[in-house]
Amino acid sequence: MRRFALALLLVAPLFACGEQGSRAPFADSRAPPGLERRFLPPGGWAWGYVQVGENAVQRYGVSAPSGAPTRQVLILTDYGESAETWFETARDLNAKGVVVWILERQGQGGSERLAGRRDRGHVESFAPDVTATKAMVKVVIRPDGRLPLTVLGQGQGGLVALRAVEEGLMADALVLSAPSFELSRLPRPKTQLVDAARWARRLKLSFLAWPGAPGWRRDGPDDRAEGLTADPVRGAVTLAWQTANPDLRMGGPSLGWYAAYYDVLDATAHDLAGVKTPTVLLAGDADTVTPAFAQASVCKALANCRETRLPGGRHALHLERDSVRGPWLAAVIEAIGQTGRQNAPRP
Repeated sequence: MRRFALALLLVAPLFACGEQGSRAPFADSRAPPGLERRFLPPGGWAWGYVQVGENAVQRYGVSAPSGAPTRQVLILTDYGESAETWFETARDLNAKGVVVWILERQGQGGSERLAGRRDRGHVESFAPDVTATKAMVKVVIRPDGRLPLTVLGQGQGGLVALRAVEEGLMADALVLSAPSFELSRLPRPKTQLVDAARWARRLKLSFLAWPGAPGWRRDGPDDRAEGLTADPVRGAVTLAWQTANPDLRMGGPSLGWYAAYYDVLDATAHDLAGVKTPTVLLAGDADTVTPAFAQASVCKALANCRETRLPGGRHALHLERDSVRGPWLAAVIEAIGQTGRQNAPRP
C-alpha cells in the first residue's frame, strides 16, 4: 500500500491535467429525440434544489397525481442514475394517487459535482447524502400525517435510505429495491481496494479513479449491456438521457467513493437492530451487482422486514421487462398502500 501511495503521488499531476470541468448543479434537461412518451417527465413535473450547510447542492424533482393525492413516496436513486431514469415509474405511481419525490445523490444526475471531471462518481463521504435525505423530508416534503410517506431506495440509494432511518428519519414505510449492501463487481479484491482508497483519501487524492476505470462514452454500454436489466428498451433510457444532456453523464467511481461506500456500510451494519420502520426488501434472483446473502442478512437483522425475491430480476428492477417489473411495481404500490391504510383516520 505504501508503494501504491507513492505511485498516486507520482501520477497525480498527470491526472490533474484532465480534471477541469463544470461542477455546477443542472436542471431542465432536454428530452432525447425519439424517446417514448412513457419515459418523458410526468405532467406538472418540477425541479428543485436542496443544500445543507456547506455540502454540495443536490437536485430533486416532484410530480403529483391529477386527482387528490392519498400518499407520497421519496425515491433515492442508485449509482449513475438521474431522476430522468425514474420518469416511467413516477408516471405509474402518480396514476395510483401517489405524490412522487425523487432526490438525486450528491455528485451525480443534476446535482453539483465534487470532482473537476464531471462524469466521475466522486464523493468524500455518504454522510451528506444521508443529511440531505433527512432535510428533504423535514424541510421540503414536511409530512403532516395526512399523506403517509414511504421512502424507496434503489441500489445504493437503499443503503442511504436505511442509514437515514437509523439516524432518525421519520417515515411510515421503507422499501429497499435491490439494495447494495455489498458489491460483487470490484476492480480489485475488496481488502486491497479499500486500503488503497483510504490511502488515497489520506493523501487528498481521493478524486482519482482506480487505473483503467472507465469514463462515460457515447458508444459505451447501456444498462442492458451492463447486465442491469434484460429489457432492451428500458435498458437504453438512462444512456439516452445522458447522451442528450452532457451534464447528466456518469462514468466509474473514484477511489474516494469506494472509501466512502465502505465507511457507511460499516456504520449502517452497527445500528440495524434499532430500525423499527416497516420494511419491504425487493430483489431479483439474477442480480450480479450485489450478493443476495448481504441483503438477506440485513433484512433478518431488522425488526420488521419482509424480503421478496423476483424470479429472473436483475439489479435495476424498475427498468426490467414487464414480467419482472410488473410484480416489482405491484409490491411497491402495495407497500405504499398499506401505509395509507395503517394511518387512515378512524371513523
